[in-house]
Amino acid sequence: MRENGVQGLQRYLRYGSGLPGNFTDTLWKPFMKPSAKPSAIFLFLSILLVGAFVATRLLSTSTLDGQPSIPILTTKTSQIPKTPRHNIKIPLNCSAYDLTRTCPSNYPTSVLPDEGLDGFEPAACPDYFRWIYEDLRPWAHTGISRDTLESAKRTANFKLIIVKGKAYVETYQKAFQTRDVFTLWGILQLLRRYPGKVPDLELMFDCVDWPVVLSKAYSGPNASAPPPLFRYCGDDNTLDIVFPDWSFWGWPEVNVKPWDHLLKELKEGNERTKWVNREPYAYWKGNPAVAATRQDLLKCNVSDEHDWNARVFAQDWLRESQEGYKQSDLASQCMHRYKIYIEGSAWSVSEKYILACDSVTLVIKPHYYDFFTRSLMPVHHYWPISEDDKCRSIKFAVDWGNTHKQKAQEMGRAASQFIQEELKMEYVYDYMFHVLNEYSKLLQFKPTIPQKAVELCSESMACEAQGLTKKFMMESMAKGPADSGPCTMSPPHAPSSLYSILRRQTNSIRQVQKWEKKYWDNSNKQS
Repeated sequence: MRENGVQGLQRYLRYGSGLPGNFTDTLWKPFMKPSAKPSAIFLFLSILLVGAFVATRLLSTSTLDGQPSIPILTTKTSQIPKTPRHNIKIPLNCSAYDLTRTCPSNYPTSVLPDEGLDGFEPAACPDYFRWIYEDLRPWAHTGISRDTLESAKRTANFKLIIVKGKAYVETYQKAFQTRDVFTLWGILQLLRRYPGKVPDLELMFDCVDWPVVLSKAYSGPNASAPPPLFRYCGDDNTLDIVFPDWSFWGWPEVNVKPWDHLLKELKEGNERTKWVNREPYAYWKGNPAVAATRQDLLKCNVSDEHDWNARVFAQDWLRESQEGYKQSDLASQCMHRYKIYIEGSAWSVSEKYILACDSVTLVIKPHYYDFFTRSLMPVHHYWPISEDDKCRSIKFAVDWGNTHKQKAQEMGRAASQFIQEELKMEYVYDYMFHVLNEYSKLLQFKPTIPQKAVELCSESMACEAQGLTKKFMMESMAKGPADSGPCTMSPPHAPSSLYSILRRQTNSIRQVQKWEKKYWDNSNKQS
Protein backbone atom coordinates (compact mmCIF):
# COMPACT_ATOMS: atom_id res chain seq x y z
CA MET A 1 0.00 0.00 0.00
CA ARG A 2 3.00 2.26 0.06
CA GLU A 3 4.44 4.38 -2.72
CA ASN A 4 7.92 3.81 -1.32
CA GLY A 5 7.47 0.04 -1.42
CA VAL A 6 10.73 -0.46 -3.28
CA GLN A 7 12.42 -0.25 0.14
CA GLY A 8 10.81 -3.59 0.87
CA LEU A 9 12.68 -5.07 -2.08
CA GLN A 10 15.92 -3.53 -0.85
CA ARG A 11 15.39 -5.27 2.48
CA TYR A 12 14.70 -8.51 0.60
CA LEU A 13 17.98 -8.26 -1.29
CA ARG A 14 19.91 -7.26 1.80
CA TYR A 15 18.88 -10.26 3.87
CA GLY A 16 19.06 -13.01 1.29
CA SER A 17 16.79 -15.27 -0.66
CA GLY A 18 14.91 -17.52 1.72
CA LEU A 19 14.27 -19.43 4.89
CA PRO A 20 15.61 -22.88 5.68
CA GLY A 21 13.03 -25.48 4.75
CA ASN A 22 12.03 -28.69 6.46
CA PHE A 23 11.30 -31.75 4.40
CA THR A 24 9.32 -34.79 5.42
CA ASP A 25 9.30 -38.25 3.91
CA THR A 26 6.16 -39.73 2.43
CA LEU A 27 5.40 -43.14 3.84
CA TRP A 28 3.60 -45.59 1.60
CA LYS A 29 1.69 -48.40 3.28
CA PRO A 30 0.76 -51.65 1.44
CA PHE A 31 -2.90 -51.84 0.54
CA MET A 32 -3.08 -55.64 0.51
CA LYS A 33 -2.42 -58.10 3.29
CA PRO A 34 -0.05 -61.02 2.59
CA SER A 35 -2.61 -63.44 3.99
CA ALA A 36 -5.22 -62.67 1.32
CA LYS A 37 -6.42 -65.76 -0.56
CA PRO A 38 -5.43 -66.07 -4.26
CA SER A 39 -9.07 -66.09 -5.40
CA ALA A 40 -9.78 -62.96 -3.46
CA ILE A 41 -6.71 -61.30 -4.92
CA PHE A 42 -7.71 -62.28 -8.45
CA LEU A 43 -11.23 -60.91 -7.93
CA PHE A 44 -9.84 -57.69 -6.45
CA LEU A 45 -7.47 -57.15 -9.39
CA SER A 46 -10.25 -57.83 -11.88
CA ILE A 47 -12.43 -55.17 -10.29
CA LEU A 48 -9.51 -52.75 -10.37
CA LEU A 49 -8.89 -53.37 -14.09
CA VAL A 50 -12.54 -52.93 -15.03
CA GLY A 51 -12.81 -49.84 -12.86
CA ALA A 52 -9.68 -48.35 -14.39
CA PHE A 53 -10.99 -48.96 -17.90
CA VAL A 54 -14.38 -47.39 -17.15
CA ALA A 55 -12.82 -44.44 -15.33
CA THR A 56 -10.47 -43.84 -18.25
CA ARG A 57 -13.40 -43.70 -20.63
CA LEU A 58 -15.43 -41.43 -18.39
CA LEU A 59 -12.64 -39.00 -17.64
CA SER A 60 -11.32 -38.75 -21.20
CA THR A 61 -11.44 -35.18 -22.51
CA SER A 62 -11.60 -36.16 -26.17
CA THR A 63 -13.21 -38.85 -28.33
CA LEU A 64 -11.47 -41.16 -30.81
CA ASP A 65 -12.34 -38.88 -33.71
CA GLY A 66 -10.59 -35.96 -32.03
CA GLN A 67 -13.74 -34.06 -31.00
CA PRO A 68 -13.87 -32.77 -27.43
CA SER A 69 -16.17 -34.62 -25.08
CA ILE A 70 -17.84 -33.48 -21.88
CA PRO A 71 -16.19 -34.87 -18.75
CA ILE A 72 -18.74 -36.94 -16.86
CA LEU A 73 -16.94 -36.99 -13.53
CA THR A 74 -15.90 -33.57 -12.26
CA THR A 75 -15.44 -34.10 -8.52
CA LYS A 76 -11.82 -34.35 -7.43
CA THR A 77 -10.98 -37.39 -5.34
CA SER A 78 -9.21 -35.12 -2.84
CA GLN A 79 -12.59 -33.66 -1.91
CA ILE A 80 -13.97 -37.01 -0.67
CA PRO A 81 -13.65 -37.24 3.13
CA LYS A 82 -11.25 -39.92 4.30
CA THR A 83 -13.06 -40.34 7.60
CA PRO A 84 -16.31 -39.08 9.09
CA ARG A 85 -16.03 -35.67 10.69
CA HIS A 86 -15.38 -35.75 14.43
CA ASN A 87 -16.89 -32.83 16.34
CA ILE A 88 -14.48 -32.79 19.25
CA LYS A 89 -15.40 -30.22 21.88
CA ILE A 90 -13.12 -28.86 24.60
CA PRO A 91 -15.36 -27.67 27.45
CA LEU A 92 -14.54 -24.65 29.59
CA ASN A 93 -14.50 -26.11 33.10
CA CYS A 94 -14.72 -23.14 35.45
CA SER A 95 -16.06 -25.23 38.35
CA ALA A 96 -12.91 -27.37 38.46
CA TYR A 97 -10.69 -24.32 37.98
CA ASP A 98 -12.35 -22.47 40.87
CA LEU A 99 -11.51 -25.41 43.15
CA THR A 100 -7.89 -25.97 42.13
CA ARG A 101 -6.89 -22.57 40.62
CA THR A 102 -4.78 -24.55 38.15
CA CYS A 103 -5.17 -25.27 34.47
CA PRO A 104 -6.74 -28.63 33.56
CA SER A 105 -4.15 -31.39 33.37
CA ASN A 106 -6.11 -33.26 30.69
CA TYR A 107 -6.05 -30.43 28.16
CA PRO A 108 -5.64 -31.99 24.69
CA THR A 109 -2.17 -31.28 23.33
CA SER A 110 -2.33 -33.59 20.34
CA VAL A 111 -4.78 -34.92 17.78
CA LEU A 112 -4.61 -38.40 16.31
CA PRO A 113 -4.13 -38.64 12.52
CA ASP A 114 -7.30 -37.40 10.80
CA GLU A 115 -9.06 -36.96 14.15
CA GLY A 116 -11.11 -33.80 14.00
CA LEU A 117 -10.27 -33.45 10.29
CA ASP A 118 -12.75 -33.82 7.48
CA GLY A 119 -10.25 -35.36 5.07
CA PHE A 120 -10.35 -32.55 2.52
CA GLU A 121 -7.13 -31.28 1.00
CA PRO A 122 -6.02 -28.07 2.80
CA ALA A 123 -6.90 -24.90 0.93
CA ALA A 124 -4.17 -22.65 -0.44
CA CYS A 125 -3.39 -19.74 1.87
CA PRO A 126 -4.16 -16.19 0.70
CA ASP A 127 -1.25 -14.53 -1.03
CA TYR A 128 -0.47 -12.16 1.84
CA PHE A 129 0.84 -15.15 3.84
CA ARG A 130 3.98 -15.01 1.68
CA TRP A 131 5.05 -11.84 3.50
CA ILE A 132 5.83 -14.08 6.47
CA TYR A 133 9.04 -15.07 4.69
CA GLU A 134 9.99 -11.41 4.25
CA ASP A 135 9.35 -10.59 7.90
CA LEU A 136 11.57 -13.48 9.03
CA ARG A 137 14.26 -12.99 6.39
CA PRO A 138 16.68 -11.06 8.69
CA TRP A 139 17.27 -14.31 10.62
CA ALA A 140 17.11 -16.73 7.68
CA HIS A 141 20.88 -17.37 7.55
CA THR A 142 21.92 -16.61 11.14
CA GLY A 143 19.06 -18.16 13.06
CA ILE A 144 17.95 -16.84 16.45
CA SER A 145 20.13 -17.52 19.48
CA ARG A 146 18.91 -17.12 23.04
CA ASP A 147 20.99 -13.94 23.42
CA THR A 148 19.39 -12.55 20.27
CA LEU A 149 15.93 -13.35 21.62
CA GLU A 150 16.65 -11.78 25.00
CA SER A 151 17.84 -8.58 23.29
CA ALA A 152 14.19 -7.98 22.34
CA LYS A 153 13.17 -7.84 26.00
CA ARG A 154 13.97 -4.11 26.24
CA THR A 155 10.54 -2.99 25.01
CA ALA A 156 8.52 -6.21 25.17
CA ASN A 157 5.34 -6.46 27.21
CA PHE A 158 5.64 -10.21 27.64
CA LYS A 159 7.47 -13.37 26.62
CA LEU A 160 5.30 -16.18 25.28
CA ILE A 161 6.50 -19.77 25.71
CA ILE A 162 4.86 -22.79 24.08
CA VAL A 163 6.11 -26.19 25.22
CA LYS A 164 4.38 -29.48 24.40
CA GLY A 165 1.22 -27.74 23.27
CA LYS A 166 0.82 -25.63 26.41
CA ALA A 167 1.29 -21.86 26.73
CA TYR A 168 3.18 -19.94 29.40
CA VAL A 169 3.74 -16.22 29.80
CA GLU A 170 6.34 -14.12 31.56
CA THR A 171 5.02 -10.57 31.91
CA TYR A 172 7.38 -7.58 31.88
CA GLN A 173 4.96 -4.66 31.76
CA LYS A 174 1.21 -4.26 31.41
CA ALA A 175 -0.03 -3.23 27.97
CA PHE A 176 -2.49 -0.43 27.24
CA GLN A 177 -6.07 -1.50 27.96
CA THR A 178 -6.56 -5.23 27.20
CA ARG A 179 -4.24 -5.55 24.20
CA ASP A 180 -2.02 -8.13 25.87
CA VAL A 181 -4.99 -9.98 27.37
CA PHE A 182 -6.76 -10.54 24.05
CA THR A 183 -3.53 -11.24 22.17
CA LEU A 184 -2.75 -14.05 24.60
CA TRP A 185 -6.37 -15.18 24.49
CA GLY A 186 -6.11 -15.46 20.71
CA ILE A 187 -2.96 -17.60 20.99
CA LEU A 188 -4.74 -19.90 23.43
CA GLN A 189 -7.56 -20.34 20.93
CA LEU A 190 -4.98 -21.20 18.27
CA LEU A 191 -3.74 -24.00 20.53
CA ARG A 192 -7.31 -25.23 21.01
CA ARG A 193 -7.89 -25.08 17.26
CA TYR A 194 -4.69 -26.95 16.36
CA PRO A 195 -3.73 -28.97 19.47
CA GLY A 196 -0.24 -30.37 19.24
CA LYS A 197 0.50 -28.72 15.90
CA VAL A 198 2.05 -25.46 17.14
CA PRO A 199 5.76 -26.19 17.77
CA ASP A 200 7.73 -25.37 20.91
CA LEU A 201 8.95 -21.78 20.89
CA GLU A 202 9.79 -18.64 22.85
CA LEU A 203 9.02 -15.15 21.56
CA MET A 204 8.93 -11.53 22.71
CA PHE A 205 5.81 -9.42 22.09
CA ASP A 206 5.46 -5.62 22.18
CA CYS A 207 1.86 -4.33 22.26
CA VAL A 208 2.68 -0.67 21.52
CA ASP A 209 1.52 0.67 18.14
CA TRP A 210 4.71 1.80 16.46
CA PRO A 211 7.59 -0.51 15.40
CA VAL A 212 10.99 0.05 17.06
CA VAL A 213 13.57 -2.33 15.52
CA LEU A 214 15.31 0.02 13.07
CA SER A 215 16.80 -1.82 10.10
CA LYS A 216 19.64 0.70 9.70
CA ALA A 217 20.96 -0.28 13.13
CA TYR A 218 21.46 -3.88 11.93
CA SER A 219 22.86 -3.42 8.44
CA GLY A 220 26.40 -3.90 7.24
CA PRO A 221 28.83 -6.85 7.21
CA ASN A 222 29.63 -6.67 10.94
CA ALA A 223 26.14 -5.95 12.20
CA SER A 224 24.61 -8.15 14.86
CA ALA A 225 21.33 -9.95 14.31
CA PRO A 226 18.32 -7.75 15.08
CA PRO A 227 16.11 -8.59 18.06
CA PRO A 228 13.10 -10.69 16.94
CA LEU A 229 10.16 -8.68 18.27
CA PHE A 230 6.51 -9.39 17.47
CA ARG A 231 3.96 -6.57 17.25
CA TYR A 232 0.86 -5.49 15.32
CA CYS A 233 2.44 -3.43 12.53
CA GLY A 234 5.67 -2.54 10.74
CA ASP A 235 7.06 -0.12 8.19
CA ASP A 236 9.73 -0.04 5.50
CA ASN A 237 12.41 1.14 7.95
CA THR A 238 11.91 -1.46 10.67
CA LEU A 239 12.24 -5.22 11.16
CA ASP A 240 9.45 -5.91 13.66
CA ILE A 241 7.51 -9.13 12.96
CA VAL A 242 3.84 -8.39 12.33
CA PHE A 243 1.08 -10.43 13.97
CA PRO A 244 -2.75 -10.20 14.01
CA ASP A 245 -3.95 -7.57 16.48
CA TRP A 246 -5.95 -8.12 19.65
CA SER A 247 -9.23 -6.77 18.26
CA PHE A 248 -9.88 -9.97 16.28
CA TRP A 249 -11.01 -11.46 19.62
CA GLY A 250 -12.71 -8.28 20.85
CA TRP A 251 -11.92 -4.80 22.13
CA PRO A 252 -14.10 -4.28 25.20
CA GLU A 253 -12.92 -0.73 25.93
CA VAL A 254 -14.66 0.53 22.76
CA ASN A 255 -17.27 -2.24 22.40
CA VAL A 256 -15.76 -3.76 19.24
CA LYS A 257 -17.03 -7.33 18.98
CA PRO A 258 -14.95 -10.38 18.04
CA TRP A 259 -14.20 -10.56 14.32
CA ASP A 260 -16.30 -13.65 13.55
CA HIS A 261 -19.45 -11.96 14.81
CA LEU A 262 -18.59 -8.51 13.51
CA LEU A 263 -17.79 -9.80 10.01
CA LYS A 264 -21.32 -11.20 9.71
CA GLU A 265 -22.83 -7.92 10.94
CA LEU A 266 -20.75 -5.93 8.45
CA LYS A 267 -21.99 -8.15 5.62
CA GLU A 268 -25.58 -7.61 6.73
CA GLY A 269 -24.93 -3.86 7.02
CA ASN A 270 -23.69 -3.82 3.42
CA GLU A 271 -26.96 -5.34 2.24
CA ARG A 272 -29.16 -2.71 3.90
CA THR A 273 -28.36 0.03 1.41
CA LYS A 274 -27.13 -0.44 -2.15
CA TRP A 275 -24.04 1.51 -3.13
CA VAL A 276 -25.90 3.77 -5.58
CA ASN A 277 -28.41 4.72 -2.86
CA ARG A 278 -25.75 5.67 -0.31
CA GLU A 279 -24.69 9.21 0.56
CA PRO A 280 -22.36 10.35 -2.26
CA TYR A 281 -19.67 11.60 0.15
CA ALA A 282 -16.56 10.39 1.95
CA TYR A 283 -17.14 9.49 5.61
CA TRP A 284 -14.76 9.25 8.56
CA LYS A 285 -15.35 9.05 12.27
CA GLY A 286 -12.57 8.57 14.79
CA ASN A 287 -10.33 10.03 17.47
CA PRO A 288 -8.41 12.99 15.98
CA ALA A 289 -6.38 13.59 19.16
CA VAL A 290 -3.95 10.71 18.51
CA ALA A 291 -2.25 12.23 15.44
CA ALA A 292 -1.69 15.58 13.74
CA THR A 293 -2.64 14.09 10.38
CA ARG A 294 -6.11 13.28 11.73
CA GLN A 295 -6.52 16.82 13.05
CA ASP A 296 -5.58 18.03 9.59
CA LEU A 297 -8.32 15.83 8.12
CA LEU A 298 -10.97 17.70 10.12
CA LYS A 299 -10.26 20.74 7.92
CA CYS A 300 -11.83 18.82 5.02
CA ASN A 301 -15.29 18.85 6.58
CA VAL A 302 -18.05 20.73 4.80
CA SER A 303 -18.23 24.45 5.66
CA ASP A 304 -19.76 27.65 4.30
CA GLU A 305 -16.64 28.21 2.20
CA HIS A 306 -15.94 24.72 0.88
CA ASP A 307 -17.50 21.35 0.26
CA TRP A 308 -14.67 18.87 -0.21
CA ASN A 309 -17.13 15.98 -0.52
CA ALA A 310 -16.10 14.83 2.96
CA ARG A 311 -18.17 14.29 6.09
CA VAL A 312 -15.77 13.80 9.02
CA PHE A 313 -16.60 13.53 12.71
CA ALA A 314 -14.57 13.46 15.91
CA GLN A 315 -15.32 10.47 18.11
CA ASP A 316 -15.73 11.08 21.84
CA TRP A 317 -15.13 7.62 23.30
CA LEU A 318 -15.84 8.70 26.88
CA ARG A 319 -19.26 10.01 25.87
CA GLU A 320 -19.87 6.91 23.77
CA SER A 321 -19.15 4.61 26.70
CA GLN A 322 -21.53 6.61 28.90
CA GLU A 323 -24.30 6.41 26.28
CA GLY A 324 -23.86 2.71 25.54
CA TYR A 325 -21.96 3.04 22.23
CA LYS A 326 -25.19 3.85 20.36
CA GLN A 327 -23.38 6.01 17.79
CA SER A 328 -20.38 3.76 17.17
CA ASP A 329 -21.91 0.56 15.81
CA LEU A 330 -19.55 -0.36 12.97
CA ALA A 331 -22.13 -2.32 10.96
CA SER A 332 -24.37 0.76 10.83
CA GLN A 333 -21.67 2.99 9.36
CA CYS A 334 -21.84 1.62 5.79
CA MET A 335 -24.14 4.42 4.65
CA HIS A 336 -21.74 6.39 2.43
CA ARG A 337 -20.30 5.53 -0.97
CA TYR A 338 -16.81 6.36 0.28
CA LYS A 339 -15.04 5.80 3.58
CA ILE A 340 -11.74 7.31 4.63
CA TYR A 341 -8.93 5.36 6.26
CA ILE A 342 -6.27 7.41 8.02
CA GLU A 343 -3.56 6.22 10.39
CA GLY A 344 -3.41 7.24 14.03
CA SER A 345 -0.20 7.21 16.04
CA ALA A 346 0.73 4.33 13.73
CA TRP A 347 -1.47 1.86 11.83
CA SER A 348 -5.11 1.65 12.92
CA VAL A 349 -7.23 -1.43 13.59
CA SER A 350 -10.09 0.42 11.88
CA GLU A 351 -8.73 -0.42 8.43
CA LYS A 352 -10.32 -3.87 8.22
CA TYR A 353 -13.72 -2.51 9.27
CA ILE A 354 -13.57 0.24 6.67
CA LEU A 355 -12.46 -2.08 3.86
CA ALA A 356 -15.34 -4.45 4.69
CA CYS A 357 -17.99 -1.82 4.04
CA ASP A 358 -18.59 -2.20 0.26
CA SER A 359 -17.79 1.52 0.03
CA VAL A 360 -14.77 2.78 -1.87
CA THR A 361 -12.00 3.02 0.72
CA LEU A 362 -10.03 6.25 0.38
CA VAL A 363 -6.64 5.48 1.95
CA ILE A 364 -4.67 8.54 2.98
CA LYS A 365 -1.05 7.64 2.25
CA PRO A 366 -0.06 5.16 4.98
CA HIS A 367 3.37 4.71 6.52
CA TYR A 368 2.66 1.41 8.27
CA TYR A 369 1.37 -2.03 7.33
CA ASP A 370 -0.17 -4.89 9.25
CA PHE A 371 -0.11 -8.59 8.39
CA PHE A 372 -2.54 -8.49 5.45
CA THR A 373 -2.44 -4.99 3.92
CA ARG A 374 0.75 -5.43 1.87
CA SER A 375 -1.20 -7.45 -0.70
CA LEU A 376 -3.83 -4.74 -1.29
CA MET A 377 -3.61 -3.13 -4.71
CA PRO A 378 -4.35 0.59 -5.38
CA VAL A 379 -7.30 1.28 -7.72
CA HIS A 380 -8.40 -2.32 -7.26
CA HIS A 381 -8.96 -2.60 -3.51
CA TYR A 382 -8.77 1.09 -2.57
CA TRP A 383 -8.23 4.64 -3.85
CA PRO A 384 -5.00 6.39 -2.78
CA ILE A 385 -5.29 9.86 -1.22
CA SER A 386 -2.53 12.45 -0.96
CA GLU A 387 -1.22 12.99 2.55
CA ASP A 388 -0.13 16.59 1.96
CA ASP A 389 -3.25 17.79 0.12
CA LYS A 390 -6.02 15.71 1.70
CA CYS A 391 -9.05 17.89 0.99
CA ARG A 392 -8.48 18.41 -2.72
CA SER A 393 -7.48 14.76 -3.12
CA ILE A 394 -10.68 13.57 -1.40
CA LYS A 395 -12.85 15.87 -3.52
CA PHE A 396 -11.32 14.52 -6.73
CA ALA A 397 -11.70 10.91 -5.60
CA VAL A 398 -15.40 11.37 -4.82
CA ASP A 399 -16.06 13.27 -8.06
CA TRP A 400 -14.26 10.53 -10.00
CA GLY A 401 -16.26 7.79 -8.31
CA ASN A 402 -19.60 9.54 -8.76
CA THR A 403 -18.76 9.94 -12.45
CA HIS A 404 -17.49 6.35 -12.87
CA LYS A 405 -20.09 4.59 -10.71
CA GLN A 406 -19.58 1.10 -12.09
CA LYS A 407 -15.82 1.14 -11.54
CA ALA A 408 -16.25 2.65 -8.08
CA GLN A 409 -18.71 -0.07 -7.07
CA GLU A 410 -16.34 -2.76 -8.33
CA MET A 411 -13.53 -1.29 -6.23
CA GLY A 412 -15.65 -1.25 -3.09
CA ARG A 413 -16.84 -4.78 -3.76
CA ALA A 414 -13.29 -6.06 -4.36
CA ALA A 415 -12.20 -4.75 -0.96
CA SER A 416 -15.17 -6.16 0.95
CA GLN A 417 -14.82 -9.54 -0.79
CA PHE A 418 -11.14 -9.61 0.13
CA ILE A 419 -12.04 -9.01 3.77
CA GLN A 420 -14.94 -11.49 3.82
CA GLU A 421 -13.13 -14.28 1.97
CA GLU A 422 -9.40 -13.85 2.65
CA LEU A 423 -9.50 -12.36 6.14
CA LYS A 424 -12.09 -14.64 7.72
CA MET A 425 -11.17 -15.91 11.15
CA GLU A 426 -9.95 -19.28 9.87
CA TYR A 427 -7.23 -17.50 7.89
CA VAL A 428 -6.31 -15.28 10.83
CA TYR A 429 -5.61 -18.43 12.84
CA ASP A 430 -3.76 -20.01 9.92
CA TYR A 431 -1.58 -16.92 9.55
CA MET A 432 -0.74 -17.13 13.26
CA PHE A 433 0.07 -20.82 12.87
CA HIS A 434 2.37 -20.32 9.89
CA VAL A 435 4.27 -17.33 11.25
CA LEU A 436 4.86 -19.16 14.54
CA ASN A 437 5.79 -22.36 12.74
CA GLU A 438 8.32 -20.63 10.45
CA TYR A 439 9.66 -18.59 13.37
CA SER A 440 10.23 -21.72 15.47
CA LYS A 441 12.46 -23.20 12.74
CA LEU A 442 14.90 -20.32 13.28
CA LEU A 443 15.42 -20.92 17.02
CA GLN A 444 18.89 -22.31 17.80
CA PHE A 445 18.01 -23.33 21.34
CA LYS A 446 15.49 -25.57 23.05
CA PRO A 447 12.54 -23.58 24.44
CA THR A 448 12.21 -23.89 28.21
CA ILE A 449 9.74 -22.59 30.78
CA PRO A 450 11.23 -19.71 32.85
CA GLN A 451 10.82 -19.74 36.62
CA LYS A 452 8.68 -16.60 36.60
CA ALA A 453 6.40 -17.79 33.81
CA VAL A 454 2.84 -18.85 34.57
CA GLU A 455 0.78 -21.36 32.64
CA LEU A 456 -2.06 -19.97 30.57
CA CYS A 457 -5.30 -21.71 29.66
CA SER A 458 -8.75 -20.61 28.66
CA GLU A 459 -10.00 -21.27 32.22
CA SER A 460 -7.35 -19.07 33.85
CA MET A 461 -8.38 -16.16 31.62
CA ALA A 462 -12.12 -16.51 30.96
CA CYS A 463 -13.35 -17.86 34.29
CA GLU A 464 -12.13 -14.80 36.19
CA ALA A 465 -13.04 -12.24 33.51
CA GLN A 466 -16.01 -9.91 33.88
CA GLY A 467 -18.30 -7.73 31.78
CA LEU A 468 -17.55 -7.29 28.10
CA THR A 469 -14.15 -8.95 28.51
CA LYS A 470 -15.77 -12.22 29.60
CA LYS A 471 -18.54 -11.86 27.00
CA PHE A 472 -16.09 -11.40 24.14
CA MET A 473 -13.89 -14.24 25.36
CA MET A 474 -16.82 -16.63 25.41
CA GLU A 475 -17.95 -15.49 21.95
CA SER A 476 -14.48 -15.89 20.42
CA MET A 477 -13.51 -19.13 22.16
CA ALA A 478 -12.54 -22.01 19.87
CA LYS A 479 -14.90 -24.82 20.81
CA GLY A 480 -12.43 -27.54 19.84
CA PRO A 481 -10.02 -28.71 17.13
CA ALA A 482 -10.61 -27.45 13.60
CA ASP A 483 -12.28 -29.73 11.08
CA SER A 484 -9.27 -29.38 8.76
CA GLY A 485 -5.60 -28.55 8.97
CA PRO A 486 -4.04 -25.12 8.29
CA CYS A 487 -4.02 -23.82 4.74
CA THR A 488 -1.01 -24.54 2.53
CA MET A 489 1.39 -21.60 2.24
CA SER A 490 3.02 -20.79 -1.10
CA PRO A 491 6.83 -20.44 -1.33
CA PRO A 492 8.54 -17.05 -0.98
CA HIS A 493 8.34 -14.48 -3.75
CA ALA A 494 11.26 -14.48 -6.15
CA PRO A 495 13.02 -11.07 -6.24
CA SER A 496 11.60 -10.34 -9.70
CA SER A 497 8.07 -11.25 -8.56
CA LEU A 498 8.30 -9.09 -5.46
CA TYR A 499 9.67 -6.19 -7.47
CA SER A 500 6.81 -6.56 -9.96
CA ILE A 501 4.22 -6.32 -7.16
CA LEU A 502 5.84 -3.26 -5.61
CA ARG A 503 6.24 -1.59 -8.99
CA ARG A 504 2.60 -2.19 -9.85
CA GLN A 505 1.49 -0.65 -6.55
CA THR A 506 3.71 2.39 -7.11
CA ASN A 507 2.62 2.86 -10.73
CA SER A 508 -1.05 2.70 -9.79
CA ILE A 509 -0.60 5.44 -7.19
CA ARG A 510 1.32 7.61 -9.66
CA GLN A 511 -1.43 7.16 -12.24
CA VAL A 512 -4.01 8.49 -9.77
CA GLN A 513 -1.74 11.44 -9.01
CA LYS A 514 -1.59 12.27 -12.73
CA TRP A 515 -5.39 12.10 -13.04
CA GLU A 516 -5.75 14.29 -9.98
CA LYS A 517 -3.30 16.90 -11.25
CA LYS A 518 -5.07 17.06 -14.60
CA TYR A 519 -8.44 17.45 -12.84
CA TRP A 520 -7.27 20.44 -10.81
CA ASP A 521 -5.37 22.00 -13.71
CA ASN A 522 -8.57 21.97 -15.78
CA SER A 523 -10.59 23.23 -12.83
CA ASN A 524 -8.24 26.18 -12.32
CA LYS A 525 -8.44 27.09 -16.03
CA GLN A 526 -12.24 27.20 -15.90
CA SER A 527 -12.37 29.35 -12.76
